[in-house]
Amino acid sequence: MELSTIAKPYAQAIFEIAEENSSLSEWSELLSTASAIMADDATQAFVASPSKSKDQKVELICVLLEKATSRELSKQESALINLILNNGRTDALGSISSAFESAVSNANQSKSFQVVSAFELTEAEKKAIVDDLTSKHKTTVTVDTIVDETLKGGVIIKEGDKVIDTSIKAKVDALSVCLSVN
Repeated sequence: MELSTIAKPYAQAIFEIAEENSSLSEWSELLSTASAIMADDATQAFVASPSKSKDQKVELICVLLEKATSRELSKQESALINLILNNGRTDALGSISSAFESAVSNANQSKSFQVVSAFELTEAEKKAIVDDLTSKHKTTVTVDTIVDETLKGGVIIKEGDKVIDTSIKAKVDALSVCLSVN
């Protein structure tokens, strides 16, 4: 199953709790920090280890989050970490964080896009993309850029589960499929 599909219900529930408690920034920080912690190879190895109990895993992640955020976790934040670890959804934390940020942007009447490019975009290129997306969506737009050298050229623009792929790699792949069918 696609990680964004798994992430949406978690992100929506977290968003509702955060909005109710006026703690959007705290949850945003927690999710981005948790995502970074879970991306670490040593943390992944610890969480995957069958010799460690679920309680030990939850305790370690919570302690790491408290140290990284310089604050104690709320009961709801600890419960989320427990839920994610017990459901085996640690690989979805990055997607949960992105979906949460999208929910925050939607609530603020703005949209956030991820732009994947073969090369580092110049400020003029970023501005052109922001201007195009702003005029298309009639709202405030922010972009986060990522470089993926396998694209060779073009860009991929993502918003949640919507993708616009104008990369050369996608065009070559499509051409390859067409040629192999005939």
